[in-house]
Formats: sequence, structure tokens, C-alpha cells
Amino acid sequence: MHLLPLLSGFFLGGSLIVAIGAQNAFILRQGLLNRHVFILCLICSLSDAVLIAAGVAGLGTLVAQSPWLVRIVTVGGAIFLFAYAALAFRRAIRPDVLKAAKSGEADLGAAIAACLAFTFLNPHVYLDTVLLVGSVSATYEGAERLAFGIGAVTASFVWFFGLGYGARLLQPLFARPSAWRVLDVAIGIVMAAIAISLLLSLGG
Repeated sequence: MHLLPLLSGFFLGGSLIVAIGAQNAFILRQGLLNRHVFILCLICSLSDAVLIAAGVAGLGTLVAQSPWLVRIVTVGGAIFLFAYAALAFRRAIRPDVLKAAKSGEADLGAAIAACLAFTFLNPHVYLDTVLLVGSVSATYEGAERLAFGIGAVTASFVWFFGLGYGARLLQPLFARPSAWRVLDVAIGIVMAAIAISLLLSLGG
């Protein structure tokens, strides 16, 4: 009965999170390392679910009226992304750091903290989930609006768990140290580019 809005929410949500970004790059790396994959994918998916629910409930209008809040999150997110980009470049340049990153056991608390930072310090997350999904959901009413939100949330769960566990298929490729260097350079470039774009957006 409400299949169309459900699918609409699913494809809109999927199209917004599939793009290469800081959060996806982090989950990909954790998946390749096979570290805390389930809990990190669950955190990303549930975080999206909360933000999407807030957008569908109408919080997007409130956020849009608080430019100072968006500015604070933007600056904080840029600083965090620059720091993580520096760590990625450091791993790629120093072989000893690369070896430790591949074989050492990452702290769960640190991984969760980084995951939450990638999620909530990125203004694009709010723009995509709260504002965009929220505004599109406003074109539906009642049960159809709920179905739209469920579809968007489902897309997040499918994507993050697919990315986290699907990364294992690439593990034979990443048996070579050079592949890890290329990945970390790519991650560093993505993080730095996003940070720069965030700072540039403040002047707009």
C-alpha cells in the first residue's frame, strides 16, 4: 500500500550516503582491518536513523533557522577531518606506523569516538538527513510519510553493513603494503578535501 514512498525513501537515502565521504572511508578501513565492524556499522546506521527521524518529524526547519549552530559544527568538523587526514598521510609515509596499523589491536573506545565524530561533526550529515530527507518527507502525510522515513533508514543499514562486511572481499588485494599506502593517501585526500570544502562554505 505504501510501497512507493518506502522505495522513494530508500533510494533517496541510498543516493545520499553512497557518495565517498569521511564516514564511508572510515568504515571501509575498519572493514578491511576487520576491527569492531558490527558495532561501528550499527552506530552509523542508528545515528542516521535518529537524524532521519528528526528530519521527518520536522526538526529540519528548526536547524535551518539556526545558522550559528551549523557554523559551529562546520568549524569543529573541519578541524577533526584535518587531524584525521594528517594521521592517514602519516600512516602512508612511515612503514612502522603502517605495520602497527595493520597488525595492532585498535581500542574500541577510540574507534567509537572517531565514528561518532565522523558522524556528528560533519554538517553534510545534517543537511542530507535532517534537512533534505526531512523536506522531501513533508510531501507525504500520515502512514506514507512514515514509510518514506523507514525506507531512508533501511538504506542506511543496508549500506553501512554492506560496506563494512563487504570490505573483506578486498582483503586479498590489501595483503600488499603498497595497497594500504594507496588507501591511506586516498583517505587523507578525501578528508582534507572535505575539510577545505567545509571551511569554504562558511564564506558562502
